[in-house]
Amino acid sequence: MSKNSIIEEIVRKEGGFVNDKKDSGGATKYGITKAVARKYGYTGAMRNLALKTAKEIYSKRYWDKMNLDSIFAISPSVAKELMDTGVNMGTGRAGKFLQQSLNALLPKAKLKVDGAIGQRTLLQLKVFINKRGMRGQEVLRVMLNSLQCTFYIRLTERRPKDKRFIFGWVSNRVLSS
Repeated sequence: MSKNSIIEEIVRKEGGFVNDKKDSGGATKYGITKAVARKYGYTGAMRNLALKTAKEIYSKRYWDKMNLDSIFAISPSVAKELMDTGVNMGTGRAGKFLQQSLNALLPKAKLKVDGAIGQRTLLQLKVFINKRGMRGQEVLRVMLNSLQCTFYIRLTERRPKDKRFIFGWVSNRVLSS
């Protein structure tokens, strides 16, 4: 497993060009929305977004922003899960899920749940993984997925129009990770 293979797996999950009028994300290609593409300097039509450009955006907007090189060094499986969650739900939410989980697993952690994955969060992740090993990584990954699934359910309660997407979200983001 590597950063590139994780990004490639996300691209496969996201697929090619989609412009579903009922999807709040609007026109997307490889899972990159038009708004995100524009923020990263892409000015062309979304259906023409190059795979290389999409991967560069994934690297900068998600991987680098969440400090996933550091997390990958501690736990590749947790980095993979956070990348997937960050892409689908936002980097801040993914960071909060990690901080909430570590606070629950390590009573002395007392991390501020702000979504920013900094040195304190990394230290507590390292403490937890050193204490619990491979089984701990699996437990943490399941906790992250559980928070993600709970968010999807609450989202569909607030926005009934998104109920048509929940089966795919859970199938592709929770079960397949």
